[in-house]
Amino acid sequence: PGYFLIVQDIIKQAKKMNVSVGPGRGSVGGSVVAYCLDITTVDPLKYDLLFERFLNPERVSMPDIDIDFDDVGRSKLINWVVEKYGANQVAQIITYGKMAAKSSIRDMGRVLNIPLPKVDVLAKKIPPVSLNQIFSLTQQELSSKLNSDQMNQVQELVDSVNNSKEESELMNLACAIEGSIRNLGLHACGIIITPDDITNYIPVCTSSESDLLITQFDNSVVERAGMLKMDFLGLNTLSQIKDAVFLIKKRHNLDLDIDNVDLEDSKTFQLYKNGDTTGTFQFESPGMQKHLRALQPDQFEDLIAMNALYRPGPMEYIPNFIERKHGREKINYDLPVMEKYLGNTYGITVYQEQVMKLSQELAGFSEGKADVLRKAMGKKKKDILDSLKEEFFQGCLERNHDSKKIEKIWKDWEAFASYAFNKSHSTCYSFIAFQTAYLKSHYPEEFMASLLTHHMNDLSKLSKYMDECKRMGISVLGPDLNESWIDYSVNDENAIRFGLGAIKGVGSVAAKSIIENRLEHGEYKNFMDFIKRVDAKVVNKRVLEALAIGGAFDAVSDVDRANFFKITNEMTFIELVIQFRSQLIKNNGLNIQLEMFDQETMSTMTNEPVLSATEQWGRLEKLNKEKTVLGIYISGHPLDDYFLEVKHFCSHQLKDIDLFQNPIKTFSFAGYIHSHIERMGKNNKPYGIVQLEDYSGMRELRLFGQNYIDFRNYFIENGLLYFSASMIKRAWDGNLSLKINEVTLLADVSAKLIREINFYIDVNEVNDSLIGSILKLVEKYPGKHNLKLNISDKDVSVNFLSKKYQVDICSNLINDMSSLSKQYTLK
Repeated sequence: PGYFLIVQDIIKQAKKMNVSVGPGRGSVGGSVVAYCLDITTVDPLKYDLLFERFLNPERVSMPDIDIDFDDVGRSKLINWVVEKYGANQVAQIITYGKMAAKSSIRDMGRVLNIPLPKVDVLAKKIPPVSLNQIFSLTQQELSSKLNSDQMNQVQELVDSVNNSKEESELMNLACAIEGSIRNLGLHACGIIITPDDITNYIPVCTSSESDLLITQFDNSVVERAGMLKMDFLGLNTLSQIKDAVFLIKKRHNLDLDIDNVDLEDSKTFQLYKNGDTTGTFQFESPGMQKHLRALQPDQFEDLIAMNALYRPGPMEYIPNFIERKHGREKINYDLPVMEKYLGNTYGITVYQEQVMKLSQELAGFSEGKADVLRKAMGKKKKDILDSLKEEFFQGCLERNHDSKKIEKIWKDWEAFASYAFNKSHSTCYSFIAFQTAYLKSHYPEEFMASLLTHHMNDLSKLSKYMDECKRMGISVLGPDLNESWIDYSVNDENAIRFGLGAIKGVGSVAAKSIIENRLEHGEYKNFMDFIKRVDAKVVNKRVLEALAIGGAFDAVSDVDRANFFKITNEMTFIELVIQFRSQLIKNNGLNIQLEMFDQETMSTMTNEPVLSATEQWGRLEKLNKEKTVLGIYISGHPLDDYFLEVKHFCSHQLKDIDLFQNPIKTFSFAGYIHSHIERMGKNNKPYGIVQLEDYSGMRELRLFGQNYIDFRNYFIENGLLYFSASMIKRAWDGNLSLKINEVTLLADVSAKLIREINFYIDVNEVNDSLIGSILKLVEKYPGKHNLKLNISDKDVSVNFLSKKYQVDICSNLINDMSSLSKQYTLK
């Protein structure tokens, strides 16, 4: 009882401190007591979660109650625990890093001064077993643990060691040190709390990595010593949900009770049915999205099952699950009584709890014994399974069940039960997933803004979520001095605005100072008004330059960003402004900030710098500079000028290259050259490393041999290229490799690949005004491409080829024609 009450006290305090708490984690979700104490928020009776999975009379060790907190508030809560119980009663748990097989070989190689390449060759032949097993187990015993390729590597390793005195000495020493302690660390989330001074119970130490005491016992020993262990886990998704709810309150003045969302909400289930789950918890992978579209989930139990099934092993049962849900595959129960426990999962054993319940129903197992069976099957403990098998069969026969069917059930369990998942955990985490899906479907702008805030340092995910915003029709705007907050936010036009704190070189302190001044004294009228008002100590040169490059001043100045860096008398405009501000502060007799509207001081200053409008960065230069401070392109993309070519003639994006699983005869993609390095290989032939970027992100291409030599002249920094390529199998290892077949400048693609454009127009819209507008546009964009107009009504459509006019097919032509024709095709 004391353990439950301590956990309840911590969770209660977390909620008081506005720290988000997860609905539960692991088997504790099956405890009604935990639910009644508000330790968990998912009703275990409603979803048939088993208490015996959490605690039963035959369980050897006491269970943990693991708790998820938002990753921002977790440290605040740990500080509260230390304050409540005392620094001498709370400690973090130590971890001992041990010498693994490969690190043992590498360490001993350094000691013996054996060349690193030679050591690496040996280390790379080590399969996922210990060195002592390699040299002590028989061939038959090893083959039961390794596949054929790994067995061949082991044989090569043994032969090499036996034929070399140096390698033999290295391997003997490596075997001797394998398993010894190599380094110390800290448990990611484990905290020990003791009734009084912790040194009365276990030895402790200190570390520069933590302000808390550190146990000298690791996790397993601490538990055997009977210590109270708490796992304080930080879950970023809870922070995302919390911030989204904050934005909803700020924009809509709505107190959304996210812990009590309607789990039958049709709009949320439609999002799942469409597979639009990018950004939602645990359901956002492309594979999961494909299965959701096929499944068409319409109840929360479907989501719990999919969360449990979508992992290695049980994933192969997902198609059967889907077919059975829709009645396209017959559901067969080995025994009629099994429907009671397998009905919700259409006859497929998905959860560990189902195995436990069925063993009780079929063989009369106690709750504790059913849990022992679950553990033994999950960990494939043959000795325990053999003893339980006889008891299981005996119990089933006593209840008059068919022995052949019981044999089949047992075999099915042996094959699949090791993959069966904890339903309590799946239910709790599916609830968090549903919360994120609810927010995305009902408050998409706020949800996506929170998502961007919490992934601002992960460029690949940031780019992915930016693309998702674009797909959803949500604009993401650059930073704005008068509209941005510290994090990403949503403005009055339902667009997401970049946060000032997300700009590299600005930081939260300067951003907070800028925002506080704006809230207190109103919006900044222009750049010089901003300079005169902000705190000079925190808004320094580095901050001003980052704001200028990122476009934060665009709304308060009507000149190109390049003018902030225009050099006059060997000083940039920003440096002149800083000098002016220092003089102004000095004249005004202030130490930090200017007094607003001090006209007397202003009149004494006659040399206020004036922002010119003579400089201009090229488009690519502006975008590249913008990316250095924002991490991504906001005002455009280097490929935008060739959007038509990319959209119509690229079959794939860079991100797809790593997803190919089979050889591809030909595919195409485009990219922007960030950098190109040429190096010489061991065979004295050049190879190239090219950093390429497209709308899906950045990727490194390594090209060798003639494939590199043929195309290296194209790889010029800032170049925009179109590639035709293949994926081929390498002869020496069978892995897929990229082969470039042709490279073309994107600027030449239109001339080489596009012959004509066909605009589609409804016959009812054709009039003199429309014809006149089309003629003006055609004359505006003369070129060498054929122009067609497709005139249609409900039943008939006719193509007209213009013999008099030809056009230059470009993005501007498409944009200008969009008001006259909504649809077009290219050939």
